[in-house]
Amino acid sequence: MDGRLITFTGVAAGMVAMPGADFAVVVRNALGSRRAGVACAVGVAGGLLVHTALAVAGLAAVLVAVPVLFGAVQVLGGAYLLYLGGRALLAVVRGPADAAPTADEDVVARTGDEAAAQQEARTGVGQSLRQGFLTNALNPKAPVLFLSLLPQFVPEGQPALPRTLLLAMIVVAMALVWFPAVALLVDRLGNWLRRPRVTRALEATTGALLTTLGGVLLVEVALA
Repeated sequence: MDGRLITFTGVAAGMVAMPGADFAVVVRNALGSRRAGVACAVGVAGGLLVHTALAVAGLAAVLVAVPVLFGAVQVLGGAYLLYLGGRALLAVVRGPADAAPTADEDVVARTGDEAAAQQEARTGVGQSLRQGFLTNALNPKAPVLFLSLLPQFVPEGQPALPRTLLLAMIVVAMALVWFPAVALLVDRLGNWLRRPRVTRALEATTGALLTTLGGVLLVEVALA
């Protein structure tokens, strides 16, 4: 058995499971519905696929080597996290009234318009998928991490491309297992987690986390 591959699998598992912006976004979407949570989780894995593909292709090295490009990604990532965090905190400030059905939702409920309800559900799933993808794809730390990590587990004398492809697929596969599992667990605990006080506490926590992470990225750009 390839000892380096086993070691990398353990490292990758810890890296994927480490709580961060992606974890917070998945939890927040899963509080809305199981479908939204799983869609967000798949989006997170898709964003991770972008970074691993860039590392395999060597483009991550270009991104890291050109400060302007790296700074641009950092600004975009920070701004997007601030946006998501701000929305979560705004939902907490607005309180339960913010969760009341919109006019369209009320019409759907009263008329039993299943087509409109299905369209609304698809829109919500698409938005969750997009949030998960952008949260991970705009993470400027990921290219540096994968660029420095993957080569460490390529045995000397072995072709780099097939090996790094394998390592990249391991990371993405783990994300496709871990984040949907988180979403399903949140949904499983839904009755308790969706209590008004608990929901507000989780919204406040995830909002504060996302806002802090976004602020840190922007401050790093300003100080660079």
